[in-house]
Amino acid sequence: MTELMQTPAEAGYSMPAEWSRHAACVMIWPARRELWSDRFDEAKRDYAAVARAIAAFEPVVMLCNPGLAAEVIDFCGSGVEPLEVPVDDSWARDSGPAFVTNAAGNVAAVKFGFNAWGNRWHPHDQDALVPDRLAAHFGVPLFRAPFVLEGGAFLVDGEGALITTEQCLLNPNRNPHMTKEEIEQGLKDYLGVTTVTWLPYGHSLDVGPAGTDGHIDGVAQYIAPGRVLLEVPSDRASSEYERARANLARLAETPDAAGRSLDISILDPHRDADVSYANHYIANGAVIVPVDGGDHDAAVLDVLGGLYPDREIVGVPGTTIAFGGGGPHCITQQVPAGDFGGRVQQPNAEPTR
Repeated sequence: MTELMQTPAEAGYSMPAEWSRHAACVMIWPARRELWSDRFDEAKRDYAAVARAIAAFEPVVMLCNPGLAAEVIDFCGSGVEPLEVPVDDSWARDSGPAFVTNAAGNVAAVKFGFNAWGNRWHPHDQDALVPDRLAAHFGVPLFRAPFVLEGGAFLVDGEGALITTEQCLLNPNRNPHMTKEEIEQGLKDYLGVTTVTWLPYGHSLDVGPAGTDGHIDGVAQYIAPGRVLLEVPSDRASSEYERARANLARLAETPDAAGRSLDISILDPHRDADVSYANHYIANGAVIVPVDGGDHDAAVLDVLGGLYPDREIVGVPGTTIAFGGGGPHCITQQVPAGDFGGRVQQPNAEPTR
């Protein structure tokens, strides 16, 4: 594995949009039993459901602790590739690297500091090494960023724009030595973006032992260049109502990197929903969406079908993963198609279903 001394931006790399073609998806098999309490086996079942759903459209690599490859195959099937490496927890979006590409199609990995969401959980030293291990596995060079950042704390549109939340990135449990301006410059340097939009809030319940202090991927998602999906409840009694309206106002007043006013699609989450529908994973040809089995699932899936007309909308069980603090987006990390050290990796032209 080669380490690169420049920043990705200096070297001409940037993070592609999530709807760009993927060579693979990375996940991590549930590992921290105390997080899941008596729902540990349920977590395995639902991680497997997500993995199988994605594997119908693109390759899935599942990191797992040594000795668990057979268990992964037993739960997920032979379409998911187990990769035995030591891990502490199972949130690939946050502990894994961000994958970036350059104009020639070369792929590289970016390693950010990882402190388990403000030192909420210990140990986390093995999770901090996930980017190194994935860079070695895929045979790509590695950039090292000198600050703490989780993948669920930002969204990119692949054209220079990034969205994050002040609630998370300005929390002193992440980078207390850095100013807002310094954090913003770090995002630009290591993700290759030119514009950063700061929303005030993530989800109000995204706190406590299983929380992340307001990750953006719990309330929003880019769905196309210049287009953002934002969860905004219509119910004024909702604990999210005022926070979501503040986020909406900030988005509405902020142009993207191309100078466009954002086209904002509102998703009204049902007050009884146990999942974040915005926390979905965009796969090759599909969108993997958490559902909770309520009557409101069908309406939300229909809305998402209209927003992603060229992709199959696939609902997966979401309540147990939500209990652990996330959704399909939190437990996945896309690997863009491209040149992996001279090995060009492209997915099949057509999904398997």
